[in-house]
Amino acid sequence: MRLPADLPDLPVRAVLDDVTQTLDAHGAAVLVAPPGTGKTTVVPLALGAAGAGRVLVAEPRRVAARAAAARMAALLGEQVGDTVGYSVRGDSRVSARTRIEVVTSGLLLRRLARDPELAGVGTVLLDEVHERHLDADLLLTLLLDAREGLRPDLRLLATSATVAADRLTAVLGGVPVLSVAARTFPVAVHHVPPARGERPEASVARAVRTALADGDGDVLAFLPGVAEIRRTADALAGLADADVVPLHGRLPAAEQDAALVAGPRRRVVLATSIAESSLTVPGVRAVVDAGLARVPRVDHRRGLAGLVTVRVSAAVAEQRAGRAGRQAPGRAYRCWPEAETAALPRYPEPEIRTADLTRLALDLACWGTPDGGGLRWWDAPPEGPLRAGQEVLRALGALAADRVTERGQRMADLGLHPRLARALLDGAALVGARTAAEVVAVLDDDTLTAGTELGAELGRLRSGAAPGSGRWRREVRRLTRLAGAVPGAADAEVRATGGRAAGGRPGAAAEPAAAGDAALVVALAHPERLARRRGPGSPLYLMAGGTAVELPAGSPLAEQEWLAVAIADRRPGDAHARVRLAAPADRELAERAAPTLLADGEEVAWRSGDLRARRVRRLGAIVLEERPLADPDPERVRAALVAGLRAAGTGLLHWTTAARSLRDRLAVLHRVIGEPWPAVDEESLLAGAEDPAGWLAGPLATARSRADLGRIDAGAALRALTGWQLASTVDELAPERIEVPSGSHIALDYSGDRPVLPVRVQEVFGWTRTPTVAGGRLPVVLHLLSPAGRPAAVTGDLESFWSTGYPQVRAELRGRYPKHDWPADPLTAAPARRPSRSRRG
Repeated sequence: MRLPADLPDLPVRAVLDDVTQTLDAHGAAVLVAPPGTGKTTVVPLALGAAGAGRVLVAEPRRVAARAAAARMAALLGEQVGDTVGYSVRGDSRVSARTRIEVVTSGLLLRRLARDPELAGVGTVLLDEVHERHLDADLLLTLLLDAREGLRPDLRLLATSATVAADRLTAVLGGVPVLSVAARTFPVAVHHVPPARGERPEASVARAVRTALADGDGDVLAFLPGVAEIRRTADALAGLADADVVPLHGRLPAAEQDAALVAGPRRRVVLATSIAESSLTVPGVRAVVDAGLARVPRVDHRRGLAGLVTVRVSAAVAEQRAGRAGRQAPGRAYRCWPEAETAALPRYPEPEIRTADLTRLALDLACWGTPDGGGLRWWDAPPEGPLRAGQEVLRALGALAADRVTERGQRMADLGLHPRLARALLDGAALVGARTAAEVVAVLDDDTLTAGTELGAELGRLRSGAAPGSGRWRREVRRLTRLAGAVPGAADAEVRATGGRAAGGRPGAAAEPAAAGDAALVVALAHPERLARRRGPGSPLYLMAGGTAVELPAGSPLAEQEWLAVAIADRRPGDAHARVRLAAPADRELAERAAPTLLADGEEVAWRSGDLRARRVRRLGAIVLEERPLADPDPERVRAALVAGLRAAGTGLLHWTTAARSLRDRLAVLHRVIGEPWPAVDEESLLAGAEDPAGWLAGPLATARSRADLGRIDAGAALRALTGWQLASTVDELAPERIEVPSGSHIALDYSGDRPVLPVRVQEVFGWTRTPTVAGGRLPVVLHLLSPAGRPAAVTGDLESFWSTGYPQVRAELRGRYPKHDWPADPLTAAPARRPSRSRRG
């Protein structure tokens, strides 16, 4: 092929020779060129004209792949499928004449797995690598591995609108970086933050109206997802001077193509992130940016994976704004406070760090490197999420002894997430290929449904009443063909439709599947999402994976005891995950769909504040049956009781006043003297309780419940802890009571840092030496009381008190208690157990 003589005058033309020469010399290169410079359409044509095999262009999205192929074919004056073609999931236009093929990254991964040599391919162009999609990162890694082994002659060109080029070139082996400067016009940036309580789509609609009023040209608005696009379109309904056009990956191809062509009137194009870099929307003079993007995230603790809305990076915000300055001076309206711009992350978070890695784990297993070791990664997959993905594959039968199974290979060939591939393959054999395909098509596209009941949503899709019905039907036909070869699928189809053929003519609605068939397919994909209601009338369900989910108010599923949850998510701040789509199920279906989650066993554990010993049949976290266990294993009982003590503390034991005093006295001796006196703080006592030979060994041997713990004499156990030799000296070193000069034996309080003796002043007349404990090591603090028993003075030095403190105390108390005797010389006065009354007055 030859380059057309009338190529558009785009900035990338200046480096075309450099690109081909660099690839000839080094085999790989990085091309950094902003959107609109021609890197996606002109560079592949130049590579094709240079010869050396077919050129594959990997795009992150289907709409970008088709648009790029259409643009290149138009530049050549040909139809798509001649020199330039494309292949995306469910659609391909190529021929024997095709020299340049645009494919999605995911499709090229499948092709590379089947043919690691990529026979006949001379160059692979990886477009928009800066977006850091999971498929694109893995594709880069596997292509580098293929070059090092099977295809050292395969040329790689990574193109990007903006990227940390140093890191990427290092991954590619230190290859050269070529740069193209965009011809851009100035863009005036305005900040239009949302009002208090205003939803993002309302803020965007308000900014769009401002943009239309401020100048001419089309407006490109970025929103995080399809739902926000629909709501924004509703808010802009009735615009008199502009057409509102949606642009997202779920639209039919014709509608996507229409959004990329200038119209007869001004347009407001409401787009997701697909318009950031890989597509050019003509005529744009103003950009409105919600500042949000929807990205995949996985909550490993709750077993939920899905899309979440996050703030865009600074690089993405700059790309979006730059769309307004491609053809003339433009304006950008950012729907967030200007001060927040500095806090934006520099680049997007790579999906490989945050997404579900089950599919990546299957791709690595098919490649022969299950752990990804020895491969060159831009960012290596995190070890924990990768292991979690491998565990899922083992449960699905796709992985055995770290090798992909025949079943796993077939699942990979389907191009679906392994869970959905399992649902399609096994579901086809159980309920028929058509029914399995219908449900899987919904699970693979969560924008198709609006209600929570799967059966009703399938009915709307079959009738054509739901948005996206046409797209759903096409995907169902594709998946039905893929599943049709499953053994038993045809017989299951007949069973599922009562002997009637399903979907006999193209586009015909299938006969309704038997009740429960849809739930079975859902459960095959997500057995851990089988859920049982927690109690009669409760909106809460417990999923087999252990996560609690809640039905929205008014859901038609509210009376169901069992659900097969198809889609669930958890918004930040919510106490429970939320069911977005589910089907009614029952126990029989649950056990049929998830036999690996069934387990019978004896459970002896501390639950709900007491020991529970029972024989249980479970489906994951869901208890199916239970009955009391009459004779549980003593060791497990003891472990459960110790767990109860750990949870609730040693307060579960029987503590008399004397026992608490003994613990306090022992604590003082341990603190002041140390060994051999044992520590009796809470953590030490709990640690001793865990010891089979510890202080509670005997009492725990006969305990079987919380009530039994409450009958254990903690004081007796503590004395056993000290042993008979120490027990005999406890009262000597830390007496429970002490005799004062009046002859009274008064209890000491050992609960503080120092022991306290509360005693009336009259009872210690003549006492000059401060009492001590712990063999004289620790002075006692005296709380000297008034005749009413209230503290009048606190002292740890009696001798000093009589000379300096007592005169003031005497003066105060004589006035308050004039009938009591307050001698001027307390050292010679006789102590009295009961204060003698003064004979005055």
